[in-house]
Amino acid sequence: MRRYLLALICLAPAAAAMAQTASRDSAAMAAAGQISDQPYHVGPEDVLEISVWKEDSLSKKEVVVRPDGGISFPLVGDVQASGHSVADIQREITKRLQKYIPDPVVTVAMTKILYQRIYVIGKVNKPGEFPMTRPIDVLQALAMAGGLNPFAASNDIQIVRREKGKSTTLPFRYGQVEHGDHLEQNVLLEPGDVVVVP
Repeated sequence: MRRYLLALICLAPAAAAMAQTASRDSAAMAAAGQISDQPYHVGPEDVLEISVWKEDSLSKKEVVVRPDGGISFPLVGDVQASGHSVADIQREITKRLQKYIPDPVVTVAMTKILYQRIYVIGKVNKPGEFPMTRPIDVLQALAMAGGLNPFAASNDIQIVRREKGKSTTLPFRYGQVEHGDHLEQNVLLEPGDVVVVP
């Protein structure tokens, strides 16, 4: 019995530490809860591939989203693609083709994402531009860039954002977020945002 009690006393600090870590992790997950499973919304310059099953003349057509957000497809005409998901575009094309083809089976696939991009520059292992196929926060962007290199000033990171023609900066202190503090800094990035790691 004494050994059992002694073991419990010894394990108590470890259990408390584990609980604290779990609490911190859940807080981090809550902050990351901003990241939803919302589908990617197409934008200008993105490239789509559209196919209609058993219709050779309508298969594997690659279309580029125009600056006005529209695309053109045979029999369908112009479709507003910008701001819509691939599934939305597929439904719209299917609906319009039903006038000409009974029960058309339409496939729409994204082949190039050129509209929504973010940039990570400075002292990271793989700086560059990255497509936003889904909502991305600052930590995820840093991970996509291979993480910070040993010379990075981790608590002086800035997010540069252009709004209404003006550039604004948001501070990001990696050390705080890493320890589960001030998770509100881990914001969702917007297309065109630049994460600067000095």
